Amino acid sequence: MLTPGRKGAIAEAVITAEVIKLGLDVYRPVSEGGRYDLVVDVGGRLLRVQCKSARLEGSVIAVPIRTARLTTNGYVRTTYTAREIDGVAAYCPGNAACYWLPIERFGGQGYVHLRLRPARNNQRRRLIWAADHPLGAIAQLGERVTGSHEVGGSNPPSSISTVAPLG
Repeated sequence: MLTPGRKGAIAEAVITAEVIKLGLDVYRPVSEGGRYDLVVDVGGRLLRVQCKSARLEGSVIAVPIRTARLTTNGYVRTTYTAREIDGVAAYCPGNAACYWLPIERFGGQGYVHLRLRPARNNQRRRLIWAADHPLGAIAQLGERVTGSHEVGGSNPPSSISTVAPLG
């Protein structure tokens, strides 16, 4: 059985490799214990990324987006804010996939549950779909850097004939 530390190390290594496959540069902080594990350069913007190992529970991926540390007074659990990180990158060994959860949407939560299939009770409201949060979405953040051009409407970008500056 893997320890939580080894699960985290595996998640960080897989996420790093996947970000590199996206053509982005990845940097690691020199010391341990900070609020983020990686810094990703998305073309003029540096993202602070916290890496997490997620669990596959049936048709749901449970992503912990909080931290827990043991102190003399017991476990202290805290959540992340946009002042500390830009997002959580999660690796789920159960389906060998990585996900990007922007902290502006999920800040302050302890867990995020990503659905792979519809709920058995046919609930549709407030479901968070795993397909809407692929790690590849991290690369798109570089397309909307303040003061630069914004890509509009088409993918791949080569199919866009004109790019208008933000105004």
